[in-house]
Parts: sequence; C-alpha cells; structure tokens
Amino acid sequence: MIKQYSIDEIAQAIFIVNRHAKTAPQPQHLYAIKKAALQKLLREKQAQKAGLHFSKNPKYSNQHSTLLIQVGSYYFHMPPQRKDFQQLKHLGNLDENYRNPPAKMGLSKAKDIIYTYTNWKKAEKKQRKSAPSYYIPSSLGKKNWPRNKY
Repeated sequence: MIKQYSIDEIAQAIFIVNRHAKTAPQPQHLYAIKKAALQKLLREKQAQKAGLHFSKNPKYSNQHSTLLIQVGSYYFHMPPQRKDFQQLKHLGNLDENYRNPPAKMGLSKAKDIIYTYTNWKKAEKKQRKSAPSYYIPSSLGKKNWPRNKY
C-alpha cells in the first residue's frame, strides 16, 4: 500500500530537495523531481500560482521572471509558461525578508516522499564493466626478439 503524505510533508520535502539542489554539483535530477512534484500539486489543485517575480539571478544579464507557487505555508519558484504571463499578476522584485518555514528532514527521506507522491520511477544505474579481479602483467619489452642479421 502506498503511503499518503500530507500537503505540508510534501511541501517540506520539496523545500529540502530545492535547498540541496542549490548547492549540488549536478542538480538536474533534484530540480526535475521538484518540478514534477509542483506540477502534480498544481494539477490536483493542492498548490496555487501566486504570481510572477523578477529573477534574483538574471541569466546573461537579461532580466526574466519566475513563477511563484504556494504550497501550504511554503513558496517555490519555477520557470513560467507563456500563458502565465497573461493570466498572473507580476509582483515585481523578490522580497528578500521572507523565508520559508524551517524544515528538518534528510534529503533521502525528502526524495522518497517525492518519488512516492509523483510515482517517479528511479532509473536503474548502469553497471560499468569492471576490470578483471586478477592482474595480468604487461609483457611489453620482456620478450627476447631475434636480432636482425643485416
């Protein structure tokens, strides 16, 4: 039986994944599961689009907007869709004084909650071809070749 998580537990899990993604050397997977969870919450009407914010870190010095999403008492940003610009109010600059409530949860538990909620199928790790367990010394330079008779 699949465990049902509350909206607050899912929001905390997204918060933890997002916080780790900001410092991870390869955050693509963490951002992908965050996006999948937020999209499912929006489809199920468990989250609301609050508006648009100017990005805090503009890419290539080009100002762009991010979509602000409210899940319980947590707020998250993700890239907006084209229709969001026509439907949502632009809230201007990000309020630097607001912080999401603190959450105490490990990354692995947060990922498990999101995997369960989104029915995410974990990709199986590809097994590398391992070197043989025995050592084969090189014979280069060890063979006595016959000398040329020239």
